[in-house]
Amino acid sequence: MFYRFALILKAQGSVMGLPKLKLARLRDIGWSAWDPIGLLGDGESWDDQPFADEYDSYLMQAAGELRRGASLSDVVDFLVHIESEHMGMGVRHDAKERATKVAWMIQSDKELWTERN
Repeated sequence: MFYRFALILKAQGSVMGLPKLKLARLRDIGWSAWDPIGLLGDGESWDDQPFADEYDSYLMQAAGELRRGASLSDVVDFLVHIESEHMGMGVRHDAKERATKVAWMIQSDKELWTERN
């Protein structure tokens, strides 16, 4: 519990003046490129769903790791592991492709983080 709370605080910039993560922007990326459980139907948007925060902790960890210099490959492996083992979905044929896409989108988004306070 504490570890997850610390991750959320870090991602939100509440610890030691770290840059803040724009959570809505991260969710846009995650829901459009990943959604391993398949919660969103065609044409649906995450922002009006009760499960909007379903992937937040995984996406925040991926974003934080990339910001700290982790390789794209390591973050892809993390996301594939989360999907296949932690969520119990097994390794699906498109898991690595979706994980690569979301990790690349996170890494490439120059607007994802605010400036330091």
